Amino acid sequence: QVQLVESGGGLVQAGGSLRLSCAASGRTFSSYGSGWFRQAPGKEREFVGAISRYGGNTYYADSVKGRFTISRDNAKNTVYLQMNSLKPEDTAVYYCAATNLRIAGPLDQYDYWGQGTQVTVSS
Repeated sequence: QVQLVESGGGLVQAGGSLRLSCAASGRTFSSYGSGWFRQAPGKEREFVGAISRYGGNTYYADSVKGRFTISRDNAKNTVYLQMNSLKPEDTAVYYCAATNLRIAGPLDQYDYWGQGTQVTVSS
């Protein structure tokens, strides 16, 4: 079992940057692949990116590729989402998730979820 708490959300102007953090507690964090998802008002939750258990592999949704970077520090039990060149369409609640798989994409492959953090990008 692992508990996840996101932080770092806020209001930023278009073109700006934010870094989200996801702090994990419970079972050894390196046992889990991790991912970030987001959900805009009136839309389904969508995949943003994922990172493998030890950080050796990452992949991203096309909409954020080249702008967002996922990293992790297992010594600190934390996963990060660095978001650069933000656009108004990036506005959403961002969720951190953990999977018992080495790495995963689809939402239903994730076993644990944080409560989310709001990111708002103004134009």
